[in-house]
Amino acid sequence: MGGQAKSKKKNKPKRKENRPNKDPGIVGLTPQERMRVRMHEKAKKKTAEKYSVQQLLEKTEECMDSFDFEMAGLFCQRALDVESSNLQALDMLGHIYSELGDTQKAKGVFLRAVELSPDAGHSKYMYLGQIHSGQEALDYYNRGIQVLLSVLEKQEQTTVQAGAAAPPEQDPDLPTVKDVSAAYCSIAEIYLADLCMEEGAADKCKESIERALQYHYDNPEALQLMASYLFSTERNQEGKEYLLKSVGLWLPAQKQREASSSTDEDFQSMIPPYESRITTSKLLIESEEYELAVDVLEGLLEEDDEVVQVWYLSGWVCYLQLEKAKEQQEGDGRGVTEEEKEEQKALTEAARSYLTNAKKLYSKLRCDDQPMLEHVEQLLGELGGELEGEGGDTVLDDDYEPCSDEEEEAPMEH
Repeated sequence: MGGQAKSKKKNKPKRKENRPNKDPGIVGLTPQERMRVRMHEKAKKKTAEKYSVQQLLEKTEECMDSFDFEMAGLFCQRALDVESSNLQALDMLGHIYSELGDTQKAKGVFLRAVELSPDAGHSKYMYLGQIHSGQEALDYYNRGIQVLLSVLEKQEQTTVQAGAAAPPEQDPDLPTVKDVSAAYCSIAEIYLADLCMEEGAADKCKESIERALQYHYDNPEALQLMASYLFSTERNQEGKEYLLKSVGLWLPAQKQREASSSTDEDFQSMIPPYESRITTSKLLIESEEYELAVDVLEGLLEEDDEVVQVWYLSGWVCYLQLEKAKEQQEGDGRGVTEEEKEEQKALTEAARSYLTNAKKLYSKLRCDDQPMLEHVEQLLGELGGELEGEGGDTVLDDDYEPCSDEEEEAPMEH
């Protein structure tokens, strides 16, 4: 009996031979990790059954429009769980990570998009150009421009084929010549900064700006870059003309928007980026266009009051206005009227206030620009020292958070 039992057991197939092959994706994982993988796969399947990729992307867009980027990221990742090579989802997730300040994740997503579709979608190249420097950044921008021009050429052919009788509706999501202009502006900025010492950098910079203006002749940023280029080559009068034209295209719109509390996107699209406007204020100060500089700086402070450089420049322009008023009075060889005394007192107090805030914020944000700090202290010394509020506290509130690296490293040069 025992032998027969053993014989039957011996002839019985082994259970593990009937098992399917293990998923290579979970080989070597701990039981807990395998459980998480299986739960994730189950969630993906459930999501795919309940929502289409398009529905998930619509929810992503809704969250992005309401600036809820964390929730947008969750919806977008669900879409990619269902369809990992969806280019629209990759592009959206890259921008979500960018908004959340996760540069490395954004970079990885955009590089994945480049790998999957190198000849379509320019925005991934624009972002990759932003987070790189020097020649590497130039390569990304130039690749993006190639994609843009290819798309624009196809759009033009479509328009011609459609005929004048029935022109196609303009899709706001499609690229335009303004996008090409913006890309050439980015290239020009590299030649003004990272590659300024490279042989022929000045000529390449000018060429890029001219191309930017060729595609968008009244691009405020391109006009301001041309002003920067001309100032750097000591053609100040020409530079001033370009500068005033640039400011005239967007500053009145900004003032109108602020006065009406408007959120019109057309106004917003006309206003250059924050850093570009900082450069504009410096050039206006250099051109002795102090009142315009004050208007630009006030707008910057209204938008973000945690940038040390803007507080410093605001104090500096008030100091220069004060010095100019004194020089004019001395040149006229006359005494100071009561009205002029009040004006000078107001300028002095304003300069002290701005510079005091600059110094305090500099310390709180642990910035690293010793020449700027030394100049702030020198100006405060000439103006009578730091301005104090009630109880000896300086003007700036104490509830500031540290600034980003970009703000800390904002260059002083134009």
